Amino acid sequence: MGHLHNRNIIIGVTGGIAAYKIAELIRLLRGDGAAVRIIMSQGAQAFVTPLTLQSLSGFPVHTELLDETAEMAMGHIELARWADAFVVAPATADSLARLAAGRADDLLTTTALATPAPVFVAPAMNQQMWKNPATATNIQILTGRGITIIGPDAGEQACGDVGQGRLTEPAQISAAISAHFPNRALEGRRVVISAGPTREPLDPVRYISNHSSGKMGFALAQAAAEAGAETILISGPVTLDTPKGVTRVNVNTAIEMHAACLQHIKTPTELFIGSAAVADYRAEFNAPQKIKKVGDTLNVSLIRNPDIITEVAKSSSRPSLVVGFAAETENLIEHAEAKRQGKQLDVVIANDVSRADIGFNSDVNMVAWVDSAGHDVVPLTTKRNLAKLLIARCIEKLAAHCDQDEKIVNSLEDER
Repeated sequence: MGHLHNRNIIIGVTGGIAAYKIAELIRLLRGDGAAVRIIMSQGAQAFVTPLTLQSLSGFPVHTELLDETAEMAMGHIELARWADAFVVAPATADSLARLAAGRADDLLTTTALATPAPVFVAPAMNQQMWKNPATATNIQILTGRGITIIGPDAGEQACGDVGQGRLTEPAQISAAISAHFPNRALEGRRVVISAGPTREPLDPVRYISNHSSGKMGFALAQAAAEAGAETILISGPVTLDTPKGVTRVNVNTAIEMHAACLQHIKTPTELFIGSAAVADYRAEFNAPQKIKKVGDTLNVSLIRNPDIITEVAKSSSRPSLVVGFAAETENLIEHAEAKRQGKQLDVVIANDVSRADIGFNSDVNMVAWVDSAGHDVVPLTTKRNLAKLLIARCIEKLAAHCDQDEKIVNSLEDER
């Protein structure tokens, strides 16, 4: 399954000799899982036929703004909405000027103006045209609007000149588009993540809890959803917005989180990440009324809460990969490895919460990834970026599990 699986990409082809290279770009994008539709300017059709690009893309090529059949349903607007990315390649000096001016007098410029999708522009022109201050100004305008400029490259040109202005190679254009989107390697898979603190009531107004903000767990849920997973986020009480594409289950106590986690892994789940800071103990008796101040001390009897991550790891419906977190104040790696083995986890992600600059309530973190192969440190970075890195490593780990399972199945079949 390619990185661009289920992504919709429009390529706007304008009238330059490099238009012939778009055939290879279509092949690369489709090979990476994208659906590709083509808009051609009149000039582009002089260099490559619509039939050629239609054969490669698998869709009819769009050439006219006022296509009576398409416009019955406002075709150019629907096309603009369909796109996850709009790529103008090759982009001539004229097309750069028209885009910079906000022109909308043909299908290509109208769709570029109407789409909410990110726009990429791959210029291709004579080296002197590229150096012209007018072109430089147009590039500056487009960049200021958030449009990504890819290239151009330097080298020998069709006119015989040598210099900057060659269309960037299709593989590099494809890579630039792909890099804009998160990996969809979890498409069709299910991920359950616990996050935030739990609150263990003493009476109707007081509770035992901890400093967890839930930021790390929420960032992990966002990264998992962006990677295509069906993502269930089981959250203790926090003040964070639910990430897009994530199903959130709110809980308060460890008992509630325990029940929710075990319930949600009954549906086949590939990855469970226990990033919640679950209270180890709760009050043996939850007073029905507010406890009044009497004397200088208050004795509260505490009892152990269920060990959620251990029960998930030992469950008959165990996810393929179970990842725990270890918030430690000393002997980070030793305690993390002991937790990994004792709780039968695949991975433990350990962080030093004694440091004021990382961990609880911080927007940055530095952790150690601990698994059966050993450990390594993920350097200080934002929790958002760290989440992407950790999800990427979980994807690699899941792929390794799948390979191992396939080898076992093949071995059993060979024995038969």
